[in-house]
Amino acid sequence: MRVLMFITLFCVIALNAQAELYRSVDSQGKVHYSDTPLPGTDDVEQLKLGTPPTPDASLPYETRRAQQRFPVTLYIAPGCGAPCDEAQAFLRKRGIPYSEQNLDTFEKADAYKKETGGLQIPAITIGNTRLKGFLDSSWNKELDFAGYPKSAPYRPRAAQPAQ
Repeated sequence: MRVLMFITLFCVIALNAQAELYRSVDSQGKVHYSDTPLPGTDDVEQLKLGTPPTPDASLPYETRRAQQRFPVTLYIAPGCGAPCDEAQAFLRKRGIPYSEQNLDTFEKADAYKKETGGLQIPAITIGNTRLKGFLDSSWNKELDFAGYPKSAPYRPRAAQPAQ
């Protein structure tokens, strides 16, 4: 049931990334996701959704297309150290445009833990695929599948913070 709700949530996000999204729990304990709060309930939470980076016209067509279809978000946290630094350097070297989600507050870390079942970082999402921990061979495989170029044919920009 949770998998179905998770898929439904991502479909809603994909259809309208700019819309507000609310999580409401009715009197029977059933969870509802909608663009408006469920009337007559006190348990309502407005979900904060990250926005994928806007395609940059200076990027090559292949990269822009991959970015539109499979946006990349890197999850890091304070004190992550070398693994997070290596993950960032890997994405920059390969020229991958990405958003960065810094789990720098208890609330962000707790929401991430509830969503993923753990706090293993760095982590990356490529479209709907989530990879935990930095392993360049796994990340390369998924980025190749998404259609990103194998190396940066242009000067990569710094990460865009998720909003």
